[in-house]
Amino acid sequence: MESLTISIIVIIGLFAFLAAGMWVALSLFTAALVGMYLYGNDSFGYIYATTTWGAISGWALTALPLFIWMGEILFRTRLAEDLFKGLTPWLGRVPGRLLHVNIVSCGIFAAVSGSSAATAATIGKMTLPELKKRGYSDKMAIGTLAGSGTLGLLIPPSIILIVYGVAAEISIARLFIAGVLPGLLLVSLFMGFTMIWFAISGNKSADETIEKIPFISKVKKSAALIPVMLLIIFVLGSIYGGLTTTTEAAAFGVAGALVLASLTGSMNFKTFMDSLMGATKTSCMIALILAGAAFLTTAMAFLGLPQMLAEMIADMQLSNFMLLIALTVLFVFLGCFLDGISVVVLTTSVVLPMVSQAGIDLIWFGIFIVLVVEMSQITPPVGFNLFVIQGLTGKDLWYIAKAAAPFFLLILLAVFLIILFPGIVTFLPEQMTAN
Repeated sequence: MESLTISIIVIIGLFAFLAAGMWVALSLFTAALVGMYLYGNDSFGYIYATTTWGAISGWALTALPLFIWMGEILFRTRLAEDLFKGLTPWLGRVPGRLLHVNIVSCGIFAAVSGSSAATAATIGKMTLPELKKRGYSDKMAIGTLAGSGTLGLLIPPSIILIVYGVAAEISIARLFIAGVLPGLLLVSLFMGFTMIWFAISGNKSADETIEKIPFISKVKKSAALIPVMLLIIFVLGSIYGGLTTTTEAAAFGVAGALVLASLTGSMNFKTFMDSLMGATKTSCMIALILAGAAFLTTAMAFLGLPQMLAEMIADMQLSNFMLLIALTVLFVFLGCFLDGISVVVLTTSVVLPMVSQAGIDLIWFGIFIVLVVEMSQITPPVGFNLFVIQGLTGKDLWYIAKAAAPFFLLILLAVFLIILFPGIVTFLPEQMTAN
């Protein structure tokens, strides 16, 4: 049987397994086994053992469970409550008022959780009831949360950037610093849109009673945020300054999170074990997906699919811009059915060779992938953030998707901006290399 025919069977089989509800990791393993069997390779047991072990035993991956654990610890503290109370005095007089608390809170929490779903769930529990009580538009409150929740994928320490860095074999520290300016760009776009919406909407009556608070009082109300902000600055600053490796910074982050949780009275034996088990479950899920993706990548390599696709793209003589547009459509489509990490590990082996051949910087491409995957997080039918917010609000999924639609378009705008001005992504990594 020809390699192309087998590859088509494998791809169809993979989507059939996923559609049937099989775990992503098991779907990857099964599709790879089918490909190996049809190809006539009877050494798949040995190949399975070596490739999967190599995929999940790299030292760079040790940062992953540590950052997840850091997020799990802070998830169980009063951080979300402190964010709302601490940011309200500063944002209450800005056009859009407390809707900006959703955006800024998600941006800050993203820097300690690294997870999109955890960011949306944690901030949403605190802000949505409060915004509703104060008379803000339900749809806009949900939209700002859905859009801003995706920041957990981009703002470092991002779990998905660690996964991409390992798959692409590039510096995770440089990926982290590359995500800073695009993350700030998204926050600015979200806040700008919210201000414009607030100015032209009929929702100006919401929270008209906000009083003017003296500067000193604002600082006092925000005091609870200072330890968390210092932890974020220390963890990320130590990486960017070259003082620690990504893994060492993650270990310091866990230690700092444990200290903060203890000082706030949130830490007890049950909380500690819950955070540890939460981090273990998430880390094991990601490791299993990575192992399955590595095995499927090896099977595809035997079949020659990456080379065939790269040659096909080369023969089409697409410009870099058209190639990126085609990949944007592909990633958004895949994101309609898979979570972000699965999209990344499924596609890197096939996509990276053609991206490298086109001369596209792999650091820049990592941020591009994450931005596009962010769009898929608020795209039906399997937009993870939509499900999270549905669980919080009980609203219809399509209602939430409509509320999130403007923020989908804003993320798309950010994608075009980094394509037109790649320096938004590459400037800080280049400065890091120069120093």
